[in-house]
Amino acid sequence: MEEEEEAIGLLDKVLEDEDVFLLEECELGTPASPGSGSPFLVAVKVEAGKGLEMRKLVLSGFLASEEIYINQLEALLLPMKPLKATATTSQPVLTIQQIETIFYKIQDIYEIHKEFYDSLCPKVQQWDSQVTMGHLFQKLASQLGVYKAFVDNYKVALETAEKCSQSNNQFQKISEELKVKGPKDSKDSHTSVTMEGISGRGRVTVTFLCLADLLKHTPVDHPDYPLLQDALRISQNFLSSINEDIDPRRTAVTTPKGETRQLVKDGFLVEVSESSRKLRHVFLFTDVLLCAKLKKTSAGKHQQYDCKWYIPLADLVFPSPEESEASPQVQPFPDHELEDMKMKISTLKSEIQKEKANKGQSRAIERLKKKMFENEFLLLLNSPTIPFRIHNRNGKVRRVGWDRTPLLNLQAFVLSSVELQVLTGSCFKLRTVHNIPVTSNKDDDESPGLYGFLHVIVHSAKGFKQSANLYCTLEVDSFGYFVSKAKTRVFRDTAEPKWDEEFEIELEGSQSLRILCYEKCYDKSKVNKDNNEIVDKIMGKGQIQLDPQTVETKNWHTDVIEMNGIKVEFSMKFTSRDMSLKRTPSKKQTGVFGVKISVVTKRERSKVPYIVRQCVEEVEKRGIEEVGIYRISGVATDIQALKAVFDANNKDILLMLSDMDINAIAGTLKLYFRELPEPLLTDRLYPAFMEGIALSDPAAKENCMMHLLRSLPDPNLITFLFLLEHLKRVADKEPVNKMSLHNLATVFGPTLLRPSEVESKAHLTSAADIWSHDVMAQVQVLLYYLQHPPISFAELKRNTLYFSTDV
Repeated sequence: MEEEEEAIGLLDKVLEDEDVFLLEECELGTPASPGSGSPFLVAVKVEAGKGLEMRKLVLSGFLASEEIYINQLEALLLPMKPLKATATTSQPVLTIQQIETIFYKIQDIYEIHKEFYDSLCPKVQQWDSQVTMGHLFQKLASQLGVYKAFVDNYKVALETAEKCSQSNNQFQKISEELKVKGPKDSKDSHTSVTMEGISGRGRVTVTFLCLADLLKHTPVDHPDYPLLQDALRISQNFLSSINEDIDPRRTAVTTPKGETRQLVKDGFLVEVSESSRKLRHVFLFTDVLLCAKLKKTSAGKHQQYDCKWYIPLADLVFPSPEESEASPQVQPFPDHELEDMKMKISTLKSEIQKEKANKGQSRAIERLKKKMFENEFLLLLNSPTIPFRIHNRNGKVRRVGWDRTPLLNLQAFVLSSVELQVLTGSCFKLRTVHNIPVTSNKDDDESPGLYGFLHVIVHSAKGFKQSANLYCTLEVDSFGYFVSKAKTRVFRDTAEPKWDEEFEIELEGSQSLRILCYEKCYDKSKVNKDNNEIVDKIMGKGQIQLDPQTVETKNWHTDVIEMNGIKVEFSMKFTSRDMSLKRTPSKKQTGVFGVKISVVTKRERSKVPYIVRQCVEEVEKRGIEEVGIYRISGVATDIQALKAVFDANNKDILLMLSDMDINAIAGTLKLYFRELPEPLLTDRLYPAFMEGIALSDPAAKENCMMHLLRSLPDPNLITFLFLLEHLKRVADKEPVNKMSLHNLATVFGPTLLRPSEVESKAHLTSAADIWSHDVMAQVQVLLYYLQHPPISFAELKRNTLYFSTDV
């Protein structure tokens, strides 16, 4: 039950679910060796809760994990009855003895937890200050004898299940197809469950941590207090007895005083020391925080850790905001270099897939994988930007947020070199996170994510305690990091906002959708010192997995995301990239969308289509400093309304533009280029652009890329140069709008170059190839021109290049 223990573990009151973690150098009281002191930093947000309200928060989290545990038990029990039914037939899958060994006591544990959950859930849902639940925990603790029997049989059950799987294909198939459903009010996809995942001891540990939290927030004179105290004592005695009976190398180590030291959580973090970044594995034990580095060992030898530093939790100090602000700031890695890394990773992924499809040599595939790992490792090291500092106690002890540890009266201590060696040696056996979080470590058959367009309607939200100015942002993961893609309008002065706004979000191998709820702040005194922006208050965030089987349907799929008691209702549907790639001519030839650019400019008697000029002018007038301009999606209904007005050449276009949300105008411009019957840079020249950008010699590339521009039809070239200068002006405001040349090239490159359907089939084998390989090249083509000195139409046409053969 590693996932459960992480969900309710010690750090979860301290750490909010952030995407980046960072260690940074500062003073430590107990370095592993002279001069090796380093700090521990992670992205953090501490939310303090007081009194009885905290009891509800603790119980709500515990109930969620309890529901997952019950679902897992239920999934394991599902095949038990049919297995028993076949045991007495002439062709049994398993014998009665094997069934009773594998499923020993699981039914009893399920009934205990189901009864407990059904009794506790209504009390939390109908919460009031007088509610009591101590008797429920006391009864749960009194039934721990069942767990003792389960744990004693656990190893035999696993061995029996493994042997049966190896000797019986039917049972192996049943084991592989076990699925557990997600919690109530969640449409999360089903996940697999195994015997190894159902650990009775793990569940008691979770209950123990919950009891410790409840006691801290229960007044001594409350009726629950003595009952919870009794349940905690029984649980602690049970865990102590179990720890003595099982292999200590798997679960805990012993301190010099003979006490049990348990691993609470571990994971990979980035340490900044003397301006260099290093990956570290950090282990949080019940009394000490340990930072280690995995040693390089020769083949065949066991891996080991080197301790870099450690801090007894008794000495742990969180600096004040003022002290943190006075500390040296972490210098972020340049965005364009991070974008380059992402592009290289995507290209390497494509090359690996092509090698596999062509049944290339394993040596070549391994070489490509090694390159990809190196780039992913660099991205992992250089992406984190949010520091969180801790150091040793100095003066007043401030262990803010570390109140979930089950050990009381923590003592400061110093480990001898032998004790430190034993503790570090145990890390390899105890660790729960085994692989560096890069995609190179993922299985080949793991889902590559979704490529295409996700249509999302954000309907409404409930659960706010008071009226406020509220809005939501939508994020999807890209290359392992979440990117903001859309933002609803601010719904003013309400506790039940109803947005009903639709967005079209482009997915780049995405696997998760995240919704964040904010309260808009208009107080100019609350300005962030780093970027001089007013900081809006985050009310909550939640996410769901984008399961291809659920999402890839023609119908809208309605769902709810829960966050901190807030429920956001939304609908979504997905259009795969092979469908969205189609460039189809407009049925309305008098319009501008889906009509050849030469036809539009000739009809308008203009050099640049009116729609392009007006949208660019409006963006430069009031959107050039908008954060995420061209990346953040506008509301789909607004974009469709603008499209209709431009197609009809309505006289109210200018008035409508001035009143429209700027992201909708930016979205309309992108849609215009996307719906052209052929790309702005033409189908005919597409193969040459792909070849030209791949040239290594700078002079040859310059000649080729300029020659290709000169080969474009005049309306296409003039419009492209017009747009190019506009995008450069947008990038000039990057410190404010966060849109670099790389970001803009990523947004517009595929739109301006992506070939029409017929052309793409002639050059590429599949829509997946278009994204995984050619899209990176399309981005590089536009980036080349964006980074080039100003290009004049007249000068381009006048200059004679080194070669002038037709393309």
